Amino acid sequence: MKQMTSREFNHDIGKAKRAADDGPVLVTDRGRPAYVLMKYEHYRQSKPGGMTMFDLLRDDEAGDFEFDPPRVHDVGPRPAEFD
Repeated sequence: MKQMTSREFNHDIGKAKRAADDGPVLVTDRGRPAYVLMKYEHYRQSKPGGMTMFDLLRDDEAGDFEFDPPRVHDVGPRPAEFD
């Protein structure tokens, strides 16, 4: 993982973005890890379980999809089932 100081990051954001094209960039603050800069595409691919419903709803590139949740017919308390 590439690394740069917060001072370097603030001085040349373009350099940080170019470095993030190849992979995550660790930005340190006073010698301690503070932030990670990465391309959004890489971030989406790295999330466990893929995209969330929130991601799908806000992503213009995800396209349209049908969402028809099952109806709940039996509303109310039910007796406990013991096996």
